[in-house]
Amino acid sequence: MKIRRFTKGDEIALFRVFLSSVHTIASHYYTHEQLEAWAPPDIDPEQWANHMKELRPFVVEVDGEIAGYADVQTNGYIDHFFVSGTYPRQGVGTLLMNCIHEEARQLGIAELTSNVSKAAEEFFLRHGFHVVERGFPVRRGVTLQNALMRKYLAKQ
Repeated sequence: MKIRRFTKGDEIALFRVFLSSVHTIASHYYTHEQLEAWAPPDIDPEQWANHMKELRPFVVEVDGEIAGYADVQTNGYIDHFFVSGTYPRQGVGTLLMNCIHEEARQLGIAELTSNVSKAAEEFFLRHGFHVVERGFPVRRGVTLQNALMRKYLAKQ
């Protein structure tokens, strides 16, 4: 497993990871209708590519294949954190989380936050986050459930 920064040309592979993660791993927690609203296959490719360029995520490769990606913004917010449905429970998420913590330390970030799906909540709990509040975002007219989670980081 190797971790690196996003590079131009990763956009389509990251979109595949996103779809795979939502439609495979999260499928145990959400209905088909919720999954389709959250991760529809018809997301505008240009809009997706621009969002990935803004996020500048860390990318994990396994044998040259992108297995997961995650970002952390300068304010400590984790916008995307996805592991491919092909690579669950194989250390990809832990590698990404460790990388995010190291980046946060280097940037002097005092806390990490993220709106976390029901599928990822236990993983974030294991990494020291706690639930701040439950959310019910609406995507394409369908209500989902998530949790705003936070982790205070040790002072340097």
